[in-house]
Amino acid sequence: MTYRIHLKNCAFFARHGVHDAEEFLGQRFFVDAELIVDSPSALSDDAIADTVDYGVAFQVIEAIITGKRRFLIEALAMDVARALCERFEQITVARITVRKPNAPVPGVLDHVEVTVEHVARA
Repeated sequence: MTYRIHLKNCAFFARHGVHDAEEFLGQRFFVDAELIVDSPSALSDDAIADTVDYGVAFQVIEAIITGKRRFLIEALAMDVARALCERFEQITVARITVRKPNAPVPGVLDHVEVTVEHVARA
């Protein structure tokens, strides 16, 4: 039996992007994580050790987002997905969305958003 854990709209200040000004100025990034978890014992035993501690998951996301600069938010999202799957063996799929509200595009938009999906095991 699987279940999903969602972390929605996690906000971080970071310095990702292709342009030097993005690294110099930085900006806020927003992350959603949908984690498909396979740990039926957590549902019956009510034990945090059997599931994904979402406080720790948030810290994993934060470390990646606020860490080294990536040029592409696609790569940033995949690094988050892989790190979560490595940290928690119960995660079978990590679907990560990264939103960049101040993307340097010649027009008006709310944000640019990329979603990646990493399958940890079949």
